Amino acid sequence: MKKYKVILLLVITSILLNSCSEDKMDDINKNVNNPTDVPTRFSITDAMTSTTFGNIGSDLSFYTGIYVELNAGGSGQMYNAETRNGEPISQTTYNNSWNSQYQTMYNLKLIIEKCTTGEEKGNYATLGIAQVLYAYNLALLTDMYGDVPFSEAFQPGVVFQPKLDRQEDLYKIVFATLEDAIVNLGKTSTYASLGTQDLIYQGNKTKWIKAANGLLARYTLRLSFRQPDYTKVLSYVSKSFTSKDEEFKMKNDGIPNPYYQLDNERGYLFASKSLFDKLNARANDPRADGYFEKIQKSTGAPFTYEFFINGVSPQSQNYSYSALINKANPIFMLSYHELLFIKAEAEARNSVAVISTASLTAAVNAAFNKDEVINFSSTNAAGYVAGLGITTNAALLKEIAVQKYLSFYENECVEAYNDYRRLLAMYGSVAAHPIQLENPLNIDKFPLRLTYGNSDVSANKNVKAAFGDGTYVYKENVWWAGGTR
Repeated sequence: MKKYKVILLLVITSILLNSCSEDKMDDINKNVNNPTDVPTRFSITDAMTSTTFGNIGSDLSFYTGIYVELNAGGSGQMYNAETRNGEPISQTTYNNSWNSQYQTMYNLKLIIEKCTTGEEKGNYATLGIAQVLYAYNLALLTDMYGDVPFSEAFQPGVVFQPKLDRQEDLYKIVFATLEDAIVNLGKTSTYASLGTQDLIYQGNKTKWIKAANGLLARYTLRLSFRQPDYTKVLSYVSKSFTSKDEEFKMKNDGIPNPYYQLDNERGYLFASKSLFDKLNARANDPRADGYFEKIQKSTGAPFTYEFFINGVSPQSQNYSYSALINKANPIFMLSYHELLFIKAEAEARNSVAVISTASLTAAVNAAFNKDEVINFSSTNAAGYVAGLGITTNAALLKEIAVQKYLSFYENECVEAYNDYRRLLAMYGSVAAHPIQLENPLNIDKFPLRLTYGNSDVSANKNVKAAFGDGTYVYKENVWWAGGTR
């Protein structure tokens, strides 16, 4: 970990030195023993860490998990999000994530340029990996905020108020970048493998290609309301993971899982009554007990479950919490169980004649065996699914949606949020939605997107105009969910 801290310091030093405007001062301050041009094998490590621990794994996951009721916000700012008190419409709520996402993409852009036309031209492996991460971060950015600055962004000192690009156009870039990544990862390079600098796959290009195909499957399904193509989804799935050992995730022994950090330092997230009700409604679901910790409300009292009633319970830290929390838990960018649920849905949507539960069973089995501290590997997934009594294609599709949602607890909340919004567009109404949320405030205050970050709302007239008073988050879907921006 000390090595990565040194690398990060080098990156920061490089940014600071390159931002100086006077050539003379640059020469005076130059330290020949402290290089300012960091090789991509080091900067790509920092980009992996910021993507996982900084972007997908913390604030975005905490807030979206509350909105889709995988978690409940019982205290502090998470309680404000739970009760829709300022947080969902404030321009400051997601500002740290907003800035981190843009900084990560800027760093990846520099890596891509260096490996394409710069001094590391021909470094195809690092180029392909950077492109996968770039596409992933771009999709995350537009999934959360809709139309965002992109084509005129990443030009410090040149364009000060970049325009917003349409989500439809940004998704075309996501797909093209992933396809380019697959091509580059298949090329032979004279550059050494990243090895341990690659904190995700240790330089295994085959696994990176599988991750890229898995992301293509996810994003193709994401567009199913606008541009359904389930045959293409299945084609991508067939070229992706074959076990959880290949899934797109990251552990870093030097950095605790963000959920562990939040619980350990602040204690803001608690067990959602809404989630428990869905588990409890399914006979013999082991997660109804296994997902949560019993608590003792007072000395001498018995240990019991105390669930937070979504949107209703008072602010307190005296509720049950996740039983899955552990500092060593991975951060998932695309899990094996998600991929199998994508496959199951694509098959069922491809033909109304499909009523087989074989693919659903495989996905549920993978969910029972997800790579976290507690698993349910002894549970008979086939018997569990058979007990659900699925006999029609419509019932199969609804149960796939619910089981996928249940599998995302606790730190895949962003994808649960994306899926909920996609399905809301496809089913046409809250009443018809397979996942019934219980927070009464959702009648008119379900956040359909996240607000732009304060850094740009206050400095970019284009973002400021799109932000307005922030209440648009309750009214306007993103493009792929039926909106216009």
